[in-house]
Amino acid sequence: MKLEHTEIERLIEDMQDQAERLLRSTARGDPLVIGIHTGGVWIADRLRRALHIDSPLGELNIAFYRDDFSRIGLHPQVVPSRLPFAVDDRHLILVDDVLYTGRTIRAAMNEIFDYGRPASICLAVLIDRSGRELPIQADIVGRRLELEPDEHAKLTGPEPLALVIKQSG
Repeated sequence: MKLEHTEIERLIEDMQDQAERLLRSTARGDPLVIGIHTGGVWIADRLRRALHIDSPLGELNIAFYRDDFSRIGLHPQVVPSRLPFAVDDRHLILVDDVLYTGRTIRAAMNEIFDYGRPASICLAVLIDRSGRELPIQADIVGRRLELEPDEHAKLTGPEPLALVIKQSG
């Protein structure tokens, strides 16, 4: 299965609508947007522009915060996180491409709290797939997918964006 660029752009439009409703209903004005490296950054940038948010995009690389770091080691090309703003008492929209086990989001929140204490964190994901291991859920979802344990969803991009679902192995 593959989602092409135009379908992904429609999902991002749906995410924009959901984000606008959530921000309005919770009175969370002037949010900051942070994407998780790499696919989350691609989605976050599009969502930030669609929401007309002027502040710069934050980028997290959670490699040092993963709970399997000691087992898998560090990738030789780890790029540092870039949060060009203070997060204290700010409303954040944390964006990732695929929500699976919840471990990436847990690691991202750990890193965010190393920068400060936000007022709130809203989670937006392009794909929410089955297989959660931690009690983490997205507030904004482009599409929910039920995948088999041996199937993986991978976002490619940044131009054009496409999502490929394939079996591992």
